[in-house]
Amino acid sequence: MINISKLYCDQVTPGDWLRYGKKGSGERQGEMIPKTASERRPIVVWNITRACNLKCVHCYNDSGASKADDELSTEEAKTVLDDLEQFGVPSVLFSGGEPLMRPDLFELIEYAVERGLRAVISTNGTLITADMAKKIKTHGVSYVGISLDGIGDINDKFRGVAGAFDKAVAGIKNCQDAGVRIGLRLTLTQKNVQDLERLFDFFESERIERACFYHFVPSGRGGSMADEDLTHAQSRDAVEMILAKTRSFKEAGRTTDILTVDNHVDGVYTYLRLQKQDTTRAEEVRKLLNWNGGGMYSSGVGIGCIDFHGKVHPDQFWWHYDLGDVRQRPFSEIWMDTSDSIMRGLKDRRNHIKGRCRLCKFFNLCGGSLRVRADLHFGDPWAPDPACYLTDTEIELDDAKKAELERKGEVFPMPVISRRERP
Repeated sequence: MINISKLYCDQVTPGDWLRYGKKGSGERQGEMIPKTASERRPIVVWNITRACNLKCVHCYNDSGASKADDELSTEEAKTVLDDLEQFGVPSVLFSGGEPLMRPDLFELIEYAVERGLRAVISTNGTLITADMAKKIKTHGVSYVGISLDGIGDINDKFRGVAGAFDKAVAGIKNCQDAGVRIGLRLTLTQKNVQDLERLFDFFESERIERACFYHFVPSGRGGSMADEDLTHAQSRDAVEMILAKTRSFKEAGRTTDILTVDNHVDGVYTYLRLQKQDTTRAEEVRKLLNWNGGGMYSSGVGIGCIDFHGKVHPDQFWWHYDLGDVRQRPFSEIWMDTSDSIMRGLKDRRNHIKGRCRLCKFFNLCGGSLRVRADLHFGDPWAPDPACYLTDTEIELDDAKKAELERKGEVFPMPVISRRERP
């Protein structure tokens, strides 16, 4: 995650203790602030059920009306939670499908919280009634992330069900009334990028305290939406607007935390932007990004995934590659096993990444961004991230470096325009 509010506006925001090693930003008593990003235990995204009441066109795991036949039982899930607690995992994000459709969800949340784990729910929000919101609050859920990908019909087209927007908004309000900390999760695509202005107006009118803009990853059902991804120019424009709106919120005294997700290039872009505005602040941001390491300490290090079959993945988008099965080995053992070639590379990216990412001036700040997107696009997990929108000039990829890539066979044609825009 790139915390725009923290980097661009110097706000103290929850999670800075884990993201940047900063005290006084939401850590609980007894929680150790990591000395380096590389030593962090992973936040675990756990897709505990396939069942979902919506039909989202960009679902990264192809969830649907029926649950998977081999979902972990309650007792199996508790055994996993025991291991995660002993391993020192800071947070478990219960996702799906729609996690609120799993009957034993709150039994598992209660079990996790009793063991000191932070429990987070990732939901579409449509099932959060007033009573459900109170239940979420009383069971000690730390945070609820609600997916929303546009205003009104735009969101409903994403979700595949009419009325999903209104139900999600009702769920947001029910959580707010119950005192539950919430945030919104939005995936940027061709269908909603023009809606950014209205979305920020919505954040203001509905008193949203946190919003995360996800860059698109074409996994699961989302693979059929590759043409809906933003062009590099659109990505730059979107980040420019997000920066401007975040600054305007700060100047108006609003405390909404704005973040972008799944493209660590946004951190570098923010740094370059600040170099033109405030060199002192830019240097502080460079230090924060350098500590965090971007993608270098994300997938396979600081974030992991357990799917609804019990398979472990480097992150929630990497379902086409299994690292192991929690029914056969504990998550902690799977996670630290570098005999797997992908896991070994993710924990040592500098010696594996190829192409322009390898020679990029800002590798220490970005860390090669999202490896799964490179794998999905180029068929090579160590290729450049195709969503990098920085120019060769910006990353100081000169003719000599380009010639080196030619000699070593590391030239990967970066996408410039989407298929829908080609003549």
